[in-house]
Parts: sequence; structure tokens; C-alpha cells
Amino acid sequence: MSISLYDISIPTYRRGLTNLASFLDKAETYATAGGVDLASYTEARLAPDMHPFTRQIQIASDSAKGGAARLAGIEAPAMEDTETTFALLRVRISRTIAFLDTIARDQVDARTGATIELPFPGGVMTFTATDFLMQFSLPNFFFHITTAYAILRANGVPLGKMDYLAGGGLPGAAA
Repeated sequence: MSISLYDISIPTYRRGLTNLASFLDKAETYATAGGVDLASYTEARLAPDMHPFTRQIQIASDSAKGGAARLAGIEAPAMEDTETTFALLRVRISRTIAFLDTIARDQVDARTGATIELPFPGGVMTFTATDFLMQFSLPNFFFHITTAYAILRANGVPLGKMDYLAGGGLPGAAA
């Protein structure tokens, strides 16, 4: 059995976003029980020169939808990056997952040999579709999910490794 580009990308983005949504749930439960204002999390950051929590989620969303769209050879939906509350962040995650659910296996797998170019202010990065996914898109996606997780942990939210790995439940695991 071989693993396709689709198998590595779309379900992985989807699962990461589902787990990210579970971080929001756990943070909200913790905040409610402890009388913590959720706004203290939304603007929290690990270091002064890093993006705040809300931006980490927006970039994780952008990484998933942009990565999936590039792999499928389609346009990603625009999202305004105006989320300031947990409710709005949940909507952002849900919209991103809904977009991922529109991408068919053959859209991605047919483009395994495609060239993907990413324009940056200093130039263009050029990748094969596989290299784009494995060397840029997934590492960037997980960087921002991990940073969101770390921000919540640094602010007392009792997240653990299994929240990161299986926040939305493990595939195939009995409920």
C-alpha cells in the first residue's frame, strides 16, 4: 500500500485543526472554572517579538487552506484575519476544515509532480509538490499549532501531550 500526497496532506491538516479547536475548548473550560478572562489568552504571546495566540491560529488556518489549495491547484478562500474571540477563532477553524473537505483526493494526487512557487518579498521559493508539503507547508502548519499550544500552556491551561496528539480523538480509537 502506498501513501499518496492527499493522504499526507488533507487529513493531517484536518486533524491538526480539529486538535487546535480542542485546545480552545479546554482553555475555555479552564478559564471559566478559574475566573480567567479569555481575552488574556487571545493576546498572549511567548515572546514580545512573536505573534499573539489569535494570529497563531490564523496562520495555522492559512497554512492549511493555502497548502491544500496549492497542492490541489485551486484558489484558497480569503479570510480577513479579524478574529478576536474564541467564538470567532472556532468559526475560522470550522471554515478552514469545511474548505479542506471540498478537496478531492484526485485533485491533489494528480499534481504530485507539479511545481509550486511561493512568492516572498525577497524572491520566490520553488518546490515540487511533495517537497512543498514535507519541507515547508507541514512544518509551518505544525509550528503555529505548537506555538498556540505553548501559549496556552504558558498561561496555565492544563494541556498535555495527548491533547496535542489526539485532542480530537485518535482515528480508529474506540470512544
